[in-house]
Amino acid sequence: MRAFEYTSPKQKQQAVGLLGQQWNDAEVLAGGSDLLALMKDDIVHPKRLVNVKDVQELRGLSFTPSRGLRIGSLMTLFEISEDAQVKEHYPILAQAAGDAASPQIRNVATIGGNMCQRPRCWWFRNGFGLLAMGPNGKSLVVAGDNRHHAVLGNEGPAYFVSPSSVAPALIAYNARIRLFGPKGPREIPLEKFFVIPKSENEREHDLRPNEIVTDLIVPAQPSGAKASHYEVRQKAAFDWPYATASVVLDMNGGTVRSARVVMSHVAPIPWVSNEAAQAVAGKTISEQTADAAGAAALANAKSLGRNKHKIQLARVAVKRALLQAAKGGQA
Repeated sequence: MRAFEYTSPKQKQQAVGLLGQQWNDAEVLAGGSDLLALMKDDIVHPKRLVNVKDVQELRGLSFTPSRGLRIGSLMTLFEISEDAQVKEHYPILAQAAGDAASPQIRNVATIGGNMCQRPRCWWFRNGFGLLAMGPNGKSLVVAGDNRHHAVLGNEGPAYFVSPSSVAPALIAYNARIRLFGPKGPREIPLEKFFVIPKSENEREHDLRPNEIVTDLIVPAQPSGAKASHYEVRQKAAFDWPYATASVVLDMNGGTVRSARVVMSHVAPIPWVSNEAAQAVAGKTISEQTADAAGAAALANAKSLGRNKHKIQLARVAVKRALLQAAKGGQA
């Protein structure tokens, strides 16, 4: 690990003032479960760390029926997964947060850090860059081992998959993310926070080098809405999923009025499937409609050569999430 300056501001304005204009000038330290590993492996090497743990306005979790849920960016995955109001009103968020990583990591990893974590692509983690280009300008991913890489949104040059298994649940609930920088606060839909970079100079989030995540806002859900979160993993615990699907259904009796279907670990961003949502709108959920929705969600998927299995796994994840929701999942 390279030498760095360490700062510990008490207010968000101070924190933003200590960040730089360019990436690697400084990095935000919250839980540190991803950042410190990246620094040890010399993937990122900031000149300064800005520890935001003492910025109290980044903490807190509150719910009201009219405004919904507000989650401070420093809240840990464990705190979110165990909160009674999250369990009652946003159960798939509690489930996704509680299933992430290991108990040790969930007790330090923050929700803000989880949204901003970097790809787990082994090319990136071994120093070949975010887009993993070889000396000839061609992708090492396409020519090499791509078993765990994207099957959607993989037209290039980015082929990694979005690593957060919590973000799909939040996006399915129509969450928004609040950011703070030198020009003040801004708020965007969470699904717009994730972007597909086109060059090594870009990052995979709509976050500027001198901005921080302050909180997430999750609106109240329709009465009688149903939800489910399904992950396909090799192991039940402490494993990165092959594919996930988060589903929120707005129901009119037994008929789907509208749906939100969001997949992860299949594309460089959490993948919102309007095709799957349209496939179930105005219908009851059955084996046939759920299977058709899974097929629609992956209709445009493309294997990179060694990851064809992910297409079927993602299709099954969507189907099973829909069936689980229809059988009584409560949003």
